[in-house]
Amino acid sequence: MPDNKDDIFNRELVQQLASSSLREQRARRRWSVFFKFLFFTYLITVTVFYYQADSSRDRHDDGKHAAIIAINGTITAEGDNSSDNINSLLRNAFNNEHAEGIILAINSPGGSAVESNRIYNEIRRLRKKHPEKPLIAVAGDFCASGGYFIAAAADNIYADPASIIGSIGVIFSGFGFVGAMEKLGVERRVVTAGSNKNLLDPFLPQNADDEKIIDTLLQDVHALFKNAVIEGRGERLANDSRLFDGTLFSGQSSVELGLIDGFNDTGGVARDIIGVDNIIYYQQRDWVSHFIGKFNKIIAPTYSSGVRASVGH
Repeated sequence: MPDNKDDIFNRELVQQLASSSLREQRARRRWSVFFKFLFFTYLITVTVFYYQADSSRDRHDDGKHAAIIAINGTITAEGDNSSDNINSLLRNAFNNEHAEGIILAINSPGGSAVESNRIYNEIRRLRKKHPEKPLIAVAGDFCASGGYFIAAAADNIYADPASIIGSIGVIFSGFGFVGAMEKLGVERRVVTAGSNKNLLDPFLPQNADDEKIIDTLLQDVHALFKNAVIEGRGERLANDSRLFDGTLFSGQSSVELGLIDGFNDTGGVARDIIGVDNIIYYQQRDWVSHFIGKFNKIIAPTYSSGVRASVGH
């Protein structure tokens, strides 16, 4: 009997010790997670403040310069070519006392009429607010449609003789699947409240009423586009019916038509027109990449062997 009591006591003691050990391990894990969380919170906070200070230095401590804002690719409501992004960069450049002028480097076939119009309007507003700062557009391979819409707000437009300029028009496109539906034996079922709610339904034959509605929309947007170009270019435009029919022109022809003012590139515009050699590209920073880059600079010396990789800005 005593042996049984001893065995029970030993088992209970082992269980208590095991439970106590598990509780200690769990507590250590919780505290470990908590302190790691505090450490990374502190690190992120320090990096954010450093980033803000570093960004301020980037903008204000580089001396006199030409601010370059690039519009590369399709103009959309999201991403680098959105009006929110471009207009923010424009405001930074115009408000920077060290920026002697702004260069819009445009290499775009066009895109959203709404986004293009918003950028155009912001350029016009900022030029009136800061009349002492020139804003020059420089075309790359393409400065067409929405890209040219934006460029028309500039004081001057320069390009290469081989650049493709213009396309001052508006397009609405889609597909029709009526024939395919008939061949497949598929029946279209749709119910609307409002007779024009299914406007240009791709599964229904196109009709004249739909075309009139779309044509009215396109004409309204086209008129907005034309007026913006006329307001921006003024008497420099030639009296040529092709200007507003969506035609594309070479840079060479565009000079004769008044769509551009001559041939030059960003470096030449900075030197010859703005009068500075220093060029700074304005862009929104990728916060994650910037954080990684700054973090690497902090920890790299600990592991330094004479060679160090750099990530981010």
